[in-house]
Amino acid sequence: MKNVEAFIRNDQYNFIKSQTQILINGHGTVNNSDVLQALKALAKEKVLNVFDVLSEEQEELLLSVAEVRNKEQAEVCLETIKPYVIPFKSFTEAGVKKLFPKVKKLKVPSADSIDLTSISYVSWIDKGSNRKFIVAQELYTQKLKGIQGTFKPINQKGICTLCHSYEEVGMFTAEIKGTVQGTFTQRGNYICQDSEACNQNLLTLERLHDFMLRLSN
Repeated sequence: MKNVEAFIRNDQYNFIKSQTQILINGHGTVNNSDVLQALKALAKEKVLNVFDVLSEEQEELLLSVAEVRNKEQAEVCLETIKPYVIPFKSFTEAGVKKLFPKVKKLKVPSADSIDLTSISYVSWIDKGSNRKFIVAQELYTQKLKGIQGTFKPINQKGICTLCHSYEEVGMFTAEIKGTVQGTFTQRGNYICQDSEACNQNLLTLERLHDFMLRLSN
């Protein structure tokens, strides 16, 4: 589609993908044409509603989702939409290190090794400090923001605070400055052990932004 720039975030793409799966399931289990038409209309409405403003070309592109009936059509549809996904903000090792000025000899993953169109945040365990680092974009400025903390797997599945999916989780705990100068308090939440799976499960950025805000100093 000519002159259409990338306009879809990773979480929005994941949401669109989830709607194609609902349509596949519907066409595979329901024979009633009225029910299928309602399902189709609902998919259209839900997909369009995750965007604040759309051009006619963008809307036309997204409406193709509602025509999905099977896995093969879903794959074609998603491949057509994928080029319009906005990549996560590119980063450098030096830039990320500035987000964590007190951490010495921090090992940062290379942006070249990551598909930036498939993530909403970057996360890794630094073996030197045995701490987990999370970098995400701020809601309004799109600047990179980082938090760090301990991460302890619990070896069982649970609901992730970030993606709200049922996955293998662990407790992420960060130290936050207290109200009295020189004091600290600990805050933690269960999050996915596998950040790649978490990024694929994210259907909205609301919980991620809330998490980053609550666990920031």
